[in-house]
Amino acid sequence: MKPIAKLAALATTTMLMSGVASAQTTLKLSHYLPPVHGIHTDFIVPWTEQVTQCTGGAVKFEIFPGGTQLGNVAKQQEQVLAGVVDIAHGLHGIPRGRFPRTSLIELPFMTDDAGAASRTLWAMYPDYLAPEYKGLKVLALHAHNGGLVHTSNKKVEKMEDLKGLRLRTPSPAVSEMLTTLGATPQGLPPGEVYENIQKSVIDGTVFPWDPVKSYGLNEVLKYHLEAGTYTVPFFFVMNQRKYDSLPENVRKCIDQASGDALVGKFGDWWDKWDEAGRMEAQQAGHTITKLSAEERERWRKALQPTIDTYIKQTSSQVENAQQIVDEMRKRLDERK
Repeated sequence: MKPIAKLAALATTTMLMSGVASAQTTLKLSHYLPPVHGIHTDFIVPWTEQVTQCTGGAVKFEIFPGGTQLGNVAKQQEQVLAGVVDIAHGLHGIPRGRFPRTSLIELPFMTDDAGAASRTLWAMYPDYLAPEYKGLKVLALHAHNGGLVHTSNKKVEKMEDLKGLRLRTPSPAVSEMLTTLGATPQGLPPGEVYENIQKSVIDGTVFPWDPVKSYGLNEVLKYHLEAGTYTVPFFFVMNQRKYDSLPENVRKCIDQASGDALVGKFGDWWDKWDEAGRMEAQQAGHTITKLSAEERERWRKALQPTIDTYIKQTSSQVENAQQIVDEMRKRLDERK
C-alpha cells in the first residue's frame, strides 16, 4: 500500500474509533451501602448490566458504593440534583425532613411487608408524592420489611424493657415511636452503628434483619426483638436533565429496567436478604424473640397519640397529609 493510501486508511480508522468513543456514555451511580449488600449485588449491579446490554454498550456505569467518596448516605439526593452523580439510591430519612409525603409510610404499624410497601409507594408516586422529586427522574421507590429492635446487652420483650435504651434511629417518624415507647433515639448513619455499639455509646439499633448482616452487627449484638412495627422507604433517582439529554433508545432502555418491572422485585429481594441476617444470628446463638400479640396491642394503643401528632405536624408542610396516610393504609390493606 502506498504511503498516502496508508495515511488515508489510518485517518479513516481513527475517525471511526473516535465516533464509537463519542457515542459511548458513562453514567455515575452512587449509593451508601457496602458492596456486599444485596442492594449492590442483586439490584444495582444487575440493573446497570441490563441497561448496558440493552443499549448495545453505548451506556456504561461507574458505581460508587458506601465507603467511597460519593457513598455518603446524607448526600445521595443532593449529588444527583447537582449533577455530581447521574443516578443514586438513597434513604429518605437522612437527612431528615426532605420527603414529608413519602416518609408517612414510616408511621408505626403501617406495614411490615416490603413488597406491599414498595408497590404502594410506586402506585402513589404520580398523584401523591411527585412534588418531592422536582429535578429528578424517579426510577423506583421501595421499602424494607418490618424493622426489629436489636440490642447488645439487654433482652427486650415488652415496652418497659425499652426504657432508657439508646437506640439508633433511621428517621423522625421512627424517633417519635422510640421516644413514646421509652427509648432514647440516636440519629446515626448505618455505617456508624457498629463502632457506637462496640464502644457502648448506644445500646442497640432498629433495623430489618438484612443490614445486621451486611454491616457485621451480629458481632456486637446478642438480642433481637421481631417487632415489625415500622418500615423505611428508599429512592432510586436520576438527574432529570441528564436523562432528558440521552438518546431516545437509551431512555427507553432505562425505562424498561425501572418502574413497575423493578419495584415488583423488592419484596422477594428483602425476604432473601433478611433471611440471611436472621440465620447468621441464629448460628451465633443469639436470643430472638417475637413481639406477642398482647404486647403489640399495648404498643399500638400507646403510639396512637404520637401517630396523630406526627400527621398533624406533617400537615403544616403537606396540606393533604391525612389523605396520603389514608390512601397508603387502603392500598396496603388491599395487598395483604
